[in-house]
Amino acid sequence: MPETTAAYEPTDRTVPTRSRERASYDRALVHSILDEAYVCHLGFVRDGAPVVLPTLYGRVGERLYVHGSTGSRPLRMAGQAGPGLPVCLTVTHVDGLVLARSAFHHSINYRSVVVHGTAHQVTDPEEKRTALDALVDHVVPGRSRDSRPADAKELAATAVLRLDLEEVSAKVRTGGPNDEPEDLTLPYWTGVVPVGTVHGTPVPADDLDPSVTLPDYLSTL
Repeated sequence: MPETTAAYEPTDRTVPTRSRERASYDRALVHSILDEAYVCHLGFVRDGAPVVLPTLYGRVGERLYVHGSTGSRPLRMAGQAGPGLPVCLTVTHVDGLVLARSAFHHSINYRSVVVHGTAHQVTDPEEKRTALDALVDHVVPGRSRDSRPADAKELAATAVLRLDLEEVSAKVRTGGPNDEPEDLTLPYWTGVVPVGTVHGTPVPADDLDPSVTLPDYLSTL
């Protein structure tokens, strides 16, 4: 799907009711938030009740892919005859703990994306392989070229959902506490505790051949 504009078009479902000034529809910002996270939460309705599942995902242009067993409920539901599975997919980064003088104004600094749409099961074999490569490379860029691709049996046991990025919004909070003027003289520590993801030193498997060296893409991770 081509990227035709610099921003997504707001809709009734993507305009927040609170803190609208923090909302953004900038395409590059949305992509950066999606590309930096590892886990999304996929929400849908089953038998009249909401279900939210954490899962890995990958982005290829203007499409997101999630995968699972062919027996998983959302993948079965999306594969059934009909228009697809209505879903809501979210991704969130916590960037800081915002500690105010008052309990009411405690908050977090964050970056989040919400995607509304209809998920469809991928049936084209080539698109399915592209999606699975994207899922692997989303976790560690370059890894799909440095591992055995799925064989026919594994492909048959794996289902993939496609969700187009059309109804999308980002929301971001930055900065320090928003204390009330009358609280500024209170004797409590206030500020921001930064939060981030740290990658540790890779630990080789016990059965790894000592002649297999650490790949460059892991050295720079």
